[in-house]
Amino acid sequence: MTDEKTRMEIASVERRNFLKMAGAGGFTAAAVAAATGTLWSNEASAQTAKEEDDRMKAAAHIMTVATAYVLTADRSYPIMQLDFKENVQNATNGKVYVKLAAGGQLGVGSALAQKVQGGTIQAAQHSLSNFAPFAPVVDLINLPYLCGANQRFVNLVTSEHWKKTVHPKVEERGFKPLYYVVIDPRVVAVRKGGAGAVMTPSDLAGVKFRVPGSKMLQQYYRLVGANPTPVAWGETPSAIKQGVADALDPAVGALYVFGFKDILSHVTFTRAVPDSQVYSCNLEWFDGLPGDVKEGIEFASEITSQQNLAKVPAARNYAMAELRKSGVEFHSLSADQLAEWEAAGGYQRSEWDSFKTEFAGSMDAFEKLVEAAGTQSRYYVHDA
Repeated sequence: MTDEKTRMEIASVERRNFLKMAGAGGFTAAAVAAATGTLWSNEASAQTAKEEDDRMKAAAHIMTVATAYVLTADRSYPIMQLDFKENVQNATNGKVYVKLAAGGQLGVGSALAQKVQGGTIQAAQHSLSNFAPFAPVVDLINLPYLCGANQRFVNLVTSEHWKKTVHPKVEERGFKPLYYVVIDPRVVAVRKGGAGAVMTPSDLAGVKFRVPGSKMLQQYYRLVGANPTPVAWGETPSAIKQGVADALDPAVGALYVFGFKDILSHVTFTRAVPDSQVYSCNLEWFDGLPGDVKEGIEFASEITSQQNLAKVPAARNYAMAELRKSGVEFHSLSADQLAEWEAAGGYQRSEWDSFKTEFAGSMDAFEKLVEAAGTQSRYYVHDA
């Protein structure tokens, strides 16, 4: 009873301090205090608020960075918000103060990309799929088995070929890519009471598979035998619960973060498509910064990217452990089984040729991207 009373008292203090800090205009300070566990102490909260206020006043530039995820999501979904904030502030010697707008405060997905493009905010995190409408060439990452495995994704987006051919097209749309975030490949996750473990494409026969608006993902799941069922992300949990859809494909970390753990039975690592993210910046704002500040932001992006790569297996294991508590079973595929999936829906099939020429410009240009994805980068990341 005493322990419970203590926990309630601490929670009350934390809520009070958070509201006090946020109400005084210091939401970032309140969020930092919450994420670092100092809200329980009036003194520690006040110190955090003062440190953030001092940093902001000393900075020459304010960089608002918006994300869809709460600051504590890193444990299972390594989006690295606090790390990025800290790295930018330090690498620019305090000339930039990063104001975090986490947890969807300013929107999610394509809404954040729009705000970066329009200059409403300086930077944001969003999926590459949500980036694609503004920079269509990026949608190539959704071609099945081009870069579904983490290492192939890293190889591709850090290659000189990607930077020389893709980044200029992205910059034409007003964006500067800062760094790419590895989460893990998309999976095949089946609802409780659904089809059971999916190990081969034939196991998906007749399965109503929830897909986003991506034509590529819809075609892929059709090729591997499922019945693609477009459902808006916000409606997906209820669709899975009610059997409107039988399966879905976010990465394991996303399944945990968005509360699917109690409605799933089996998860299979098929490694077809990356469930990846990018931090993008408004190019006009970035180009207007002094040279040393631009270099600092780029170095901070590099540091945070490497922290993300190191965090991937720990985040995945935490999400899997939590999902297992709810009875979810996980399945990895052998090389022969993966080859069966690739044969059924992989990018080598002629059904994908129109996408290759549309986004890459030509089949030769696409083959250079394939080569880049298969060439070991100097960066290593663990694969699911």
